[in-house]
Amino acid sequence: MLDRDGFRPNVGIILLNQKNQVFWGKRIRTHSWQFPQGGIDRGESPEQAMFRELHEEVGLMPEHVRIVARTRDWLRYEVPERYIRRDARGHYKGQKQIWFLLQLTGQDWNLNLRATNHPEFDAWRWNDYWVPLDVVVEFKRGVYEMALRELARYLPRNDHRNRYLRSGMRAREHDHLGHDGGGMLPGPAMELPPGASFEPNPQAAFVKGKHAL
Repeated sequence: MLDRDGFRPNVGIILLNQKNQVFWGKRIRTHSWQFPQGGIDRGESPEQAMFRELHEEVGLMPEHVRIVARTRDWLRYEVPERYIRRDARGHYKGQKQIWFLLQLTGQDWNLNLRATNHPEFDAWRWNDYWVPLDVVVEFKRGVYEMALRELARYLPRNDHRNRYLRSGMRAREHDHLGHDGGGMLPGPAMELPPGASFEPNPQAAFVKGKHAL
């Protein structure tokens, strides 16, 4: 389902744990990592699509999360032609997304990457809030930054690190100059959900140019 400009309606999900770290999933059988996202089916609202994708991609139910906020408007990105299927070239242009910020109210063990017969991810980890900007494929980076910036104001204020996140974006952008993601620190130790595996060397997972759309 495309709009008149060639953009497919889509939802993106930023899932927070109690430390305000974000869920980061590895696309199945690839070395590309991303936030959960998926298309909005005909007749679905963005919120309905978000809950469906949340279950299909990470196995969570509505009772496992709390909606903290969502972006006000559609955020768009264009997909480079080399990533577009030949039969879609000429009419498909990219994605337009509504992004949701969710708080995990369940536990890590509620995550299940094998909740359906068509899993999207085969590993996952928790990352600090801004880390995905340093490692996401280039053509998605603008949308990721817009979504993270807009939703950062809704992060809980009872964690001193969040004051840095909200006021220190310029410092993060300064650090980002010349940074290729290779210095990212590994996430905290965790018990993986059923069906998941973890990269022995997380840094090796961030290979540019191999990210799924």
